[in-house]
Amino acid sequence: MSYDPPRPAGRLLLTPQDSEAPARTLRLRRLGLGQQPEPALDAFADRLAELTGTPYAMVNFLDGERQFFAGLHTPEGGRAARGGKPAVGRRLPREYGYCPHVVVRRRALALEDVGDYPRFACNPLVDEYGIRSYLGAPLTDSTGMVLGTVCVADLAPRPWGKAGLETIKSTAADLAVRLEARTLLQGSGPGEGRTGD
Repeated sequence: MSYDPPRPAGRLLLTPQDSEAPARTLRLRRLGLGQQPEPALDAFADRLAELTGTPYAMVNFLDGERQFFAGLHTPEGGRAARGGKPAVGRRLPREYGYCPHVVVRRRALALEDVGDYPRFACNPLVDEYGIRSYLGAPLTDSTGMVLGTVCVADLAPRPWGKAGLETIKSTAADLAVRLEARTLLQGSGPGEGRTGD
C-alpha cells in the first residue's frame, strides 16, 4: 500500500490511496455499521466532546466513497453554524478531513494546528468549516480491520500532547470492544446483518 504516490509538482496528495476500502465496505455492511445515525454512538460522541473540551466529536465509518458519522457531536447540534459556515452533517466526501489518513496509516494522528502542515492545511475542512486542530485514532476490530475513526476537532489550535493521544487511543479501543460485544450479542456473523438496535 502506497501512502504517498507521486503527484504533479505543486500538488499535495490530500486523500491517501486506500486499498482496503472494498474489504472495509463489506465488513461494515456485515456489521450493520456506517449506514445510519446511532443514538448510542451520538451519546458516545457527546461524552468524548465533554471529556476533551472540543466542539466536535465523531465516530466515523469510511467506505470507498464517503465518510459517515454514525456518532456526531457538534456545537450547533445539526443547525447551521454561525459566521456563515455550514453545519457539519453526517456525510462527508472521502477527500474532506483527516480521518482517511488515520485509517490508511492505521495509527493515531494529532494535528495541533493544521496550518503548520502543508499537506493538511489545504483540506476543504479548513476553508468550509473552520477546523484548525484535529485528534483521531483508528477504530480497529478484532480481525485487524480499521473500520473508521474516533476523533475530535476544534476551531482553534489545540496542544493535544501525550495525554490527548492516550485519551483518543483508549476511547477508540474501548469503543471497538463495545461494538464487537454488541455484534456478538446480536448474533451477527459473516454474511449476516445486524438485528435490531
